[in-house]
This record gives sequence, C-alpha cells and structure tokens, in this order.
Amino acid sequence: MRRSAQADIRARAAGLGFDVCGFASAADPWPAGARLEAFVAEGLHGTMGWMAETLERRAHPTGMWPQARSAIVLGMNYGPGGDPLAALAERSHGAISVYAQGLDYHELIKGRLKQLASWSKARIGGQVKVFVDTAPLMEKPLAQRAGLGWQGKHTNLVSRELGSWLFLGAVLTSVALEPDAAEEDRCGSCRACLDICPTGAFPAPYRLDARRCISYLTIEHEGPVDEALRPALGNRIYGCDDCLAVCPWNKFAQVARESAFHAREALKSPSLADLATLDEAAFRQLFRRNPVLRIGRDRLVRNVLYAIGNSGDPALLASARRLLDDPAGVVADAARWAVSRLTSRRPPPGGYPGRTAPGSSPLGEVARRRRDGGGL
Repeated sequence: MRRSAQADIRARAAGLGFDVCGFASAADPWPAGARLEAFVAEGLHGTMGWMAETLERRAHPTGMWPQARSAIVLGMNYGPGGDPLAALAERSHGAISVYAQGLDYHELIKGRLKQLASWSKARIGGQVKVFVDTAPLMEKPLAQRAGLGWQGKHTNLVSRELGSWLFLGAVLTSVALEPDAAEEDRCGSCRACLDICPTGAFPAPYRLDARRCISYLTIEHEGPVDEALRPALGNRIYGCDDCLAVCPWNKFAQVARESAFHAREALKSPSLADLATLDEAAFRQLFRRNPVLRIGRDRLVRNVLYAIGNSGDPALLASARRLLDDPAGVVADAARWAVSRLTSRRPPPGGYPGRTAPGSSPLGEVARRRRDGGGL
C-alpha cells in the first residue's frame, strides 16, 4: 500500500480530532498474549472474570477477527488543566480520576472511529472493524507497535509528546498497510510510578496486581474492599491517577483540545457530604453521560464512605451514620467502618497512607520529580 494512503488517513484522523495516529500489523506474532495468559493464570486479575472468559480473543488481534491484517491505532489526548494529585489534600472532598470528570469518552471516540473506518474503507477498500476499550482487544501493546508510545513500568501507555493522558481506539482492516516503527521503552531507571502507588500494586516493574490497584478496587470490584486496603484509598472515590500523574514525561503533556473531556465543575472535587446523600435518581442525574454511571449508586457511595472514614473530619460523622441501615449491604458495611474510624480515639492521620512521607505534599513530590528530571 502506498504511503500516500496512510498520509491521507492520518490527515482525516486529525480532522476528526485524534491527536495521534499510527499503523501496526495486526497479523504478526507478539508476546502480549502470553503475558496476559500468565497474568490471568496467577489470579492477578482479581474478580474480573471476563478477562479469563475472553482470554482467547484477547490474546491476539486476529483472535477478535481472523481477517485482520493491519491496525490503525488512534489516540485522543485528555490531559487535565491542573495536577490531579492536588485533590488528594482535600480530605473532605472526593477525588475522581481525570478521565471520568468529563463526558464518557467511549461514545465520543467510537463515533469518530466509525467515521474514520467508513472513510478509510472508501479510500483503500477492504473490510474494517472498530474497537474501543470495551472490546477484548489489547490496545496498549498495539499502540506501542504503532509508535504511539510505550507501556511504562506501571503498564500504562506513555507518549513522548503527550505524557500519560491518551484515550486509545483502533480500526482493524483486512488491507495490509505498511507499519510504523514501534516505540522504544524510555522509562530508564525511573521508578516514580512504582514508588508512589499507595497500595503497592506493582510487585515488579511492568507487572500489576489488579487486586491491590485502587482503580480496580473502586471501579471493578463489586463487594466490600479488604479492610486492610481501605485506609490507602484516601479520598479516591473513582479510579486513581497517582502512577500516571507522577510520570516525568508529563512535562510534555497538554490540556485536552476536546471540550467533552474537560472536567465538569461538579466533578472536580465534589463534597463527600453531598455525595453521601445520593439516591439512585440523584446519582443518575449527577453522572449522566459520565463513566462513573456504570458502577452504580451503591458502589460509588461505598467508596464515598471509605473516603469519609479516611477524612478525619468529625463533621462527616452524621453523613456516615445516616447510611448505617442502607438497604445495600456493601453501603451499610462501609458506613459502619467509616463511623468506627471517625469515632476512634486514634488521632486523624497526618497524610494518606502510602509511599509519600507523612506530612509531605503529593503535589510537592510531583514538582520535585519534575524539577529533578525524575531519573530520566
């Protein structure tokens, strides 16, 4: 396939709002499937049974679609306007992951991918299929093959141009396109992402134990969180950006161009007291067209109560007590834990448990790493 077709695809992708576009073989062998199989075999996926159920299809792009020959891999920047770690100091407010403070990216990106797929099919022929991260396609190793970035020691994609903040999508095509050069690993000796993890979710560089990951615990895990891990959640009520935000490559990050990804004011640092009052209808209204909607009211309020228990704020005691008899068992359990924490004789913690020294500022730590180059 001539290079001009790829240049046209890149131009069309840029016109649709994608910040990066690369090409990779979808048919060549790769080691990602074996790594995923080992991850599941060790039980590191926790209660995400769907990972085991779809393992065969996830193992390789052709497992999803045998006719796939090439992948057009797209990235859309969702860079925040400030430092996400600053929210961790606001102990009476909830911290929501950057990607979930605006509109749900799935709907927007899938629509743009479909437009690009239709256009590319008309331009180069063949058949096409569109994937966002709700489908069993390992988009991060595919993105590395397409030159968009590399999977860092925290297992997430890192871009030299945009840092940690990229939504990924892919168009698989039955047409063989010349692949771009794969990106090299540029983490060097830096281990900032590993050291900052509050729960020690990285048993080794490039290895994640999802069962200890705060994003997994607050989003994917349905039942009560292990009591030993609850203090480390701090005020994180949906996801965790620590390992992303601390990466020194974010010195190249940019604020998202797409306005749909800009944080809604109500979700930047919402009051825990207000969130604890949410019933089903109010929850759905607040998180309409937002990623938080998919975990449901009970799981979010569970997380809010863990944050209340970690706040050290006696003014939030009444909020926890009101939920002691909540019909949802997971909420009532979290309320009992929060009340116990707030009525304990122990002094409130000087800082959130984890790898940051007591009394030090996470924001200051990020600034220091950036100033010192982060080990790069």
